[in-house]
Amino acid sequence: QVQLVESGGGLVQAGGSLRLSCAASGRTFSSYVMGWFRQAPGKEREFVAAIGWSGINTYNANSVLGRFTISRDDAKNTVYLQMSSLKPEDTAVYYCAAGLRYGSRRLGDFGSWGQGTQVTVSS
Repeated sequence: QVQLVESGGGLVQAGGSLRLSCAASGRTFSSYVMGWFRQAPGKEREFVAAIGWSGINTYNANSVLGRFTISRDDAKNTVYLQMSSLKPEDTAVYYCAAGLRYGSRRLGDFGSWGQGTQVTVSS
C-alpha cells in the first residue's frame, strides 16, 4: 500500500480556484491509478477524477468536466487537482486515493486513502 497526504484545501469564493495536492510515500507511486473523491455533509463519497499510470489518460465526473483537471508528477510522488470556476456545491472534504484499475469510479477499487482536505466554496 501507499500512504497519502492531501493539502491545499481552504475557503474560496464562488468562481475562484484552488489546487489540491496529494503526496504519496513509497517507491511504487507510478504503478498506481490515482483518483480524487469528495464527500459533502450528509452525502456519500463520490468520484471526482482519476489519472492513469502514464499521466496522459484521465477521466472525470460529469459534474466537474471543464472545471477540474487532474495531473501527476511521478518524480515528486504527487497528484494534483486543479479546480476552477468553483461552485458552492463543490464544498466537500476531498480525498486522494490510489488504485490499480484504470477506468473505475468505484470506491472499492481504490485501496489506499488519504485523510482528506476540506474545500469550502462561499456564494
